[in-house]
Amino acid sequence: MFASVQNFSRRTGLKALAAAALTVAGMGSAMADAYPNKAITMIVPFSAGGTTDILARIVGQALSQELGETIIIENKPGAGGNIGAQQASRAKADGYTLFMGTVGTHAINQSLYKNLPYDPIKSFAPLSRVANVPNLLVAHPSRPYKTVQEMITYAKAHPGDVTYGSPGSGASPHVSGALFQSMTGAEITHIPYKGSAPAISDLLGNQIAVMFDNMPSAIQHVRSGKLRPIAVTSAQRSPELPDVPTIAEAGVPGYEAMSWFGLWTVAGTPQPILDKLHASLSKVLKDPAVVKKIGDQGGSITIDTPAQFEAFIRGEAAKWGKVVKESGAEV
Repeated sequence: MFASVQNFSRRTGLKALAAAALTVAGMGSAMADAYPNKAITMIVPFSAGGTTDILARIVGQALSQELGETIIIENKPGAGGNIGAQQASRAKADGYTLFMGTVGTHAINQSLYKNLPYDPIKSFAPLSRVANVPNLLVAHPSRPYKTVQEMITYAKAHPGDVTYGSPGSGASPHVSGALFQSMTGAEITHIPYKGSAPAISDLLGNQIAVMFDNMPSAIQHVRSGKLRPIAVTSAQRSPELPDVPTIAEAGVPGYEAMSWFGLWTVAGTPQPILDKLHASLSKVLKDPAVVKKIGDQGGSITIDTPAQFEAFIRGEAAKWGKVVKESGAEV
């Protein structure tokens, strides 16, 4: 008798659990179906016109069409991307705030800044990388050096005269320059800006000498002849600029620095919404039109699962922490 009651209770409990699971699954499906039903904001932690902004607008436009709702790009520059990242991390976890982050905001800044106002891992829900992008060492055409070796020689002979701009302290162009200085002994002076666009503007105006800029924001000025390409920071030459050597082959063996960009939303966002965002983003990044647009900017698309992306970020944080320490880069 007791065994029968016990079996009955077990069966009843299993049925209740199954019913609850079906209810939760149904709620999750309904939540995903209802999302989105209003405009989504994509926060970009650098100024308009820079690489992060360019990629955000390419992806945002395609993602808007895929999701059927407007995506508003909101530029929040400052502190090497920390201001925008902080704002994004404090948004409501409902899928209506996305964040286009970088190797700086999620792998470099934690080694450069003593107190980050956000946690690169805990504050965000990773979706996927968007693109890998080489940096491009460019100079104003009036500067008296056309090669890496000529620039090193000039910098050593004129300490402090070679100034290089960046989108902000901690951004990959800053660390690329710091790594170059530590590996060559050439004294170059870092000038941080609130984004790539104002730095490029000063470079075009000959207010600074060079930049190790992300290729998408510099390549148009190289193609127009307004900036002189000296070298790329990647291990291989760029298909978009095949005649431009790498810094390593131009006389600094072992030098390599790449930028990457990815998309996050806020930690705690319901899983059905995360799944829908990831599926939509993956579809967008396979779109030939998007692939071409990013390729034309010198970037290459990468699609990760959220778990792969998080593991990648952790590895990048360790790698760049070592680079920051060895290069002596400071905010």
